[in-house]
Amino acid sequence: MSEYLRFCDIAAMAKPRAKDALTASQQLELLIGFPWPYAGRPPRYNLSTWTVTDDWPDPVPVTLDEVELFERWFGDLFDELLGGSE
Repeated sequence: MSEYLRFCDIAAMAKPRAKDALTASQQLELLIGFPWPYAGRPPRYNLSTWTVTDDWPDPVPVTLDEVELFERWFGDLFDELLGGSE
């Protein structure tokens, strides 16, 4: 019976308090032995060298089928936002 009481010890089954829980970063640091990302790690992409170009025609061509599709799916929203026909 005493083994059963030790097995069902309430204190041992208690969940750890929130302040005792380690963050994922802290757990990873404990696992690998150093902080991640470590200091001096270069960024994956250097965004300062990227350029954005807009080569779309002005105005953008839209087919009648595309207009009907948008009206079918978003007609109620368009009416609400733009004050559709009443």
